[in-house]
Amino acid sequence: MTLQEIIQSLDELSVDEQTSLFNVLQLRLAKTTQSSSNGETFWAMTLRFRERIEREGIEFTDEDFADLRDRSPGREVEL
Repeated sequence: MTLQEIIQSLDELSVDEQTSLFNVLQLRLAKTTQSSSNGETFWAMTLRFRERIEREGIEFTDEDFADLRDRSPGREVEL
């Protein structure tokens, strides 16, 4: 079953069934999000990263990021 077929089949569900499905999906999403970040928010992870960089004395300069960009024209597209 494709995602589009699943979405179309939602019309066949009652409001109570749709609500129940929505709650299950919310719980699964919360569980997935929590397990991928160990319950940490993006901001908390950013602060932890900054603290570690400072603690280890790592310094970034413009030279560290020089020539990182891929300057190739990309793929060819036929019009």
